[in-house]
Amino acid sequence: MRLQPTFDAEELLHNINMPNKTHDLHSPRLADAWAVLQAHSHAGYQLEPDASRLAFADPEFLLRRETRGIRFQLEMLKPDLEQQAHGIENTVVVFGSARFRSEEESAALLAQAEAGSDPELTERLRKLARNSHYYEKARTFGSLVAKYSEPKEPADKLFICTGGGPGIMQAANRGAFEAGGISVGLAIALPMEEEANPYVPPALLFKFHYFALRKMHFMMRAKALVVFPGGFGTLDELFEVVTLVQTRKAKAAPIVLFGSDYWKRLLNIDMMVEEGVISPQDVKLLHYVDDPHVAWDLIKDFYEL
Repeated sequence: MRLQPTFDAEELLHNINMPNKTHDLHSPRLADAWAVLQAHSHAGYQLEPDASRLAFADPEFLLRRETRGIRFQLEMLKPDLEQQAHGIENTVVVFGSARFRSEEESAALLAQAEAGSDPELTERLRKLARNSHYYEKARTFGSLVAKYSEPKEPADKLFICTGGGPGIMQAANRGAFEAGGISVGLAIALPMEEEANPYVPPALLFKFHYFALRKMHFMMRAKALVVFPGGFGTLDELFEVVTLVQTRKAKAAPIVLFGSDYWKRLLNIDMMVEEGVISPQDVKLLHYVDDPHVAWDLIKDFYEL
């Protein structure tokens, strides 16, 4: 929930712009700078460049090409500090398609489409309904992680972390929520963006502009990666992690491919070995599973939990 300002915008702007108004320059409040921007917004004024505005509260300045490095730092720091404040040091990252829905929702959508006159939509929803069991399994997996962590000391807890969106992301966050746990969502601002799922606490739902910073946050606390079937975005995230582990830029961690039939049809890893582009031992970086309990047992065995 966004808090509404308790000030009158017109009055605040009038007082700020009064030439004779005195200010105690030795006791500035950082919040004042943001209040000015809020006042402009609520009064319906266009925000024009202003050299007298404090630099850190000047969007026109912060959005310049030359200040991109500062924006990198801010996207790095904000989620890090907030997760520290909530005691989140270790995560299990779950990736997967944003398009998969629960079995109940998928059945309802398909029935509605079949009652209409759009065969293309019906066929697309039929394919998605066929894969809705992955939603339920991701939900179960999220619950298993949260139930394990509930009685543990803070340093030993594991938290589900997803991209914060719908589909498999929602399912894993939902499972953690239903088990009484909290989880993290690292969302990305996209033109075709869907709403964030409701199972992530607002204080732990972060939005990123830069894919690179978002990926870095996925890896900073990740103790395992569980990848459900998905599209280009899921593949991008998977191979980012595989490359980091293969090149030892990241510590060894379980990389679990959930849905062995899907992944073995999609990825011909043995062919890559045959062609010499990866080493035989690289194949061992990936583990194929089809059951959420097996996925969780694999992670527990890796860390001897």
